[in-house]
Amino acid sequence: MIALIAVVFGLKPAILSAASTPSMGSLAPEFTLPSQEGVPIRLNDYRAKWVVLYFYPKDFTSGCTIEAHNFQRDQPKYQQEGTVVLGVSVQSADSHKQFCTKGGLNFKLLADTDHKVSSDYGSLTDLGLVKFASRHTFIINPEGKVAKVFTEVDPKKHSEEVLAALAELQKQSATSQ
Repeated sequence: MIALIAVVFGLKPAILSAASTPSMGSLAPEFTLPSQEGVPIRLNDYRAKWVVLYFYPKDFTSGCTIEAHNFQRDQPKYQQEGTVVLGVSVQSADSHKQFCTKGGLNFKLLADTDHKVSSDYGSLTDLGLVKFASRHTFIINPEGKVAKVFTEVDPKKHSEEVLAALAELQKQSATSQ
């Protein structure tokens, strides 16, 4: 019991040391990461498009599989809105490739194996010996600015939630022009 308490209190500073998420209206941190095909993907390649950048803990886990399948199910809706969905976790491109093959996913999953992008987006959970991406999502507008941040995510209904927020953001963007 004492050892467990020591471990929990020993990890507390590591958990609290996570960077904060980019604020709405700020420029989204730029990155280049390999996709499941091993092809480098740059956020800047999607300027002039809306981007849903979602971070998830681990390939093949139940919540992550549900979330990915729902984003896949809704791909036609995202494409209709001119929006690209990009998933990010700290697993390798090979793990992502296997996850996409098994799950029938055809959108990009990006490998953040050095944890830099997850950290830049305030989406890295660091438990000392184990690091993984926190379940966060960012909607990035065509100018490359963070338009919406989700830090409380329910994988079962998140894609619908993102689509609703995206529709509202696009409507606001159209009326302000």
